[in-house]
Amino acid sequence: MEGVTTLVGQGLYMALAAVAGLGIARLLKRDDTLGCLIAGVLAGMLLPVFDYNTGLRAENIHQLVFFIILPVLIFQSAWKIDPDALFRWLAPALLLATVGVLICALITAVLVYFGVVQSGGFPWIAALLTGTILAATDPAAIVARLRKTGANNELLTLLEGESLFNDAAAIVLFSFVLGIASHSAMEGAVATGEEIAGAGSFALYFAVVFFGGLAVGTICGLLTAITILFLRSAGAALVVLVLAAFGSFYLAEHVVGVSGILSVMICAIVARACLREQEQTYLAHAAPTWEWLGLLFHALIFVMMGLVITVDMFVNHWLAMIVAIVAAIGARGLAVFLVAPMARFVGPPITKNWRLILSWGGLRGVIAAALVLSLPVDLPYWEMVQAMVFGVVLFSLLVQGTTSTRLIRKLEP
Repeated sequence: MEGVTTLVGQGLYMALAAVAGLGIARLLKRDDTLGCLIAGVLAGMLLPVFDYNTGLRAENIHQLVFFIILPVLIFQSAWKIDPDALFRWLAPALLLATVGVLICALITAVLVYFGVVQSGGFPWIAALLTGTILAATDPAAIVARLRKTGANNELLTLLEGESLFNDAAAIVLFSFVLGIASHSAMEGAVATGEEIAGAGSFALYFAVVFFGGLAVGTICGLLTAITILFLRSAGAALVVLVLAAFGSFYLAEHVVGVSGILSVMICAIVARACLREQEQTYLAHAAPTWEWLGLLFHALIFVMMGLVITVDMFVNHWLAMIVAIVAAIGARGLAVFLVAPMARFVGPPITKNWRLILSWGGLRGVIAAALVLSLPVDLPYWEMVQAMVFGVVLFSLLVQGTTSTRLIRKLEP
């Protein structure tokens, strides 16, 4: 019983910090994420004063992120996209989120490796982990602002759709690379180029995990829609949707052994598409419910990020942070401009102006922060990877986030 009481107290402490962060954001007239980050830093400074332990540990952060936070964030992002608009841009979005993510992750890894290798202790597998984490984009704040100003709906759909599939692909790729890194760490060796090349033998397994997740998600989405139509109750519909978010992940990840993240994403898309005619009846409260759940978990991630940020992180790894920022921005731009011209062969063309918007508007936010927070501390290079990702996320919040909307308005009058 004492453990439950402690857990509730820790959760309330972080939730209060999240609410304080929303208040800070309002006072500063900045994004909620930046306010929650500041609140997390302040909450961390107050811990010694209160003699309080948040209970945040590497082992339980990984479980918290993958079992609770990511399923909600992915389901919420997928649910809010209009299925009809998404279908029009589906092929270009998938192209950017598959080929584009691979290119972005590899270019980032190469630039990071050669940028920080001189300091020693930073192998190729660490660079690949950094690249996969920084391949995940999060333009949600920009999209929210632009939606209020009546921006081009086609552009907003492409931004949201590409980001959604991008996040899912990056998370799957991250899990795959983390498995290789953890295996190498357990054997007491740092992964070499030869070991990484040997990972190619897992290609078939990766394909099964990927497409298996899509199949499980489709089945779960259909079952979710059928159940809601059968129950014919607005309250029951919300219960079923929340259950679908967690259940589709658990079923795929722990019962079938495929990608839980892809399962959650496809479950939401299929259920939303099947229930379009019920949006004003049984699903009238679905959007507000997912909105506040998404806001809560976004806030908690940045509070946790603020709790673990230290001054030493900037003192010891400032050069690596700069390298990561340059690598992340450059890799994203190259990936978009290499892949976007192919879109005209599979769907609507992506104009040059939109390519600039996709490049600079591809912020690193909650997904990147969540993934790097879940890194095991037994990896010898986890601290440097965390510092680099935090540096890129901060740059996104403070620089890209404040300039992207102006760029979009200039390019899309």
